[in-house]
Amino acid sequence: MTSEQSGTAQGVPAVVLASGSPRRRELLGGLGVTFTVQVSGEPEDSPETDPARLAAELARLKGRAVAVHHRSAVVLAADTVVAVGGTLLGKPADAAENAAFLRQLSGRTHEVLTGVAVLHAGQEQIEVARTEVTFRSLSATEIEYYAATGEGLDKAGGYGVQGVGAALIERLNGEYTNVVGLPLGVTIRLLRACGVPVWGALEPDPLATGLLETGGA
Repeated sequence: MTSEQSGTAQGVPAVVLASGSPRRRELLGGLGVTFTVQVSGEPEDSPETDPARLAAELARLKGRAVAVHHRSAVVLAADTVVAVGGTLLGKPADAAENAAFLRQLSGRTHEVLTGVAVLHAGQEQIEVARTEVTFRSLSATEIEYYAATGEGLDKAGGYGVQGVGAALIERLNGEYTNVVGLPLGVTIRLLRACGVPVWGALEPDPLATGLLETGGA
């Protein structure tokens, strides 16, 4: 059984990913979670201007749109927002707008915020992960070349950290998977809180987390 096949182990709730993003599907699948996919269809717009509140609100709306059809399941939704100097950068409409985004990001540090919403049994849990990303100072040629690849057209901010866009970045401060689109630290915690095993466990391994007490120094 693959991670995206329907059906769960006895006592484990079904998981529905409310996103068509192949990057989120890949990240969730890597956690060993069995899930199905249903795209919410919710528009990714809101009058909210605060980046963190916007990410949380959009994730909540996506999750609610799917949860009404899967009342017994755990519904996982996410939305990623990019903000630089008080300006929100969504998904560029075309290569020209993508290049304009890159010019704003060049040589600067911006924030990537992903709201993660988990809805189950009438309850909603929402957290927002934040990562600071610093771009190199990009030449005009580099900007036009990357924009022409089309890689950034379906991504907030107009670049993909997991692809060729990695070459644009000088450094990251925060969780890498948040920039990809699904912060795994938050996702693991919220899923386990709803009774969904991650890597076959509902609790972290104390050896991996350093929580196991030993007699040594």
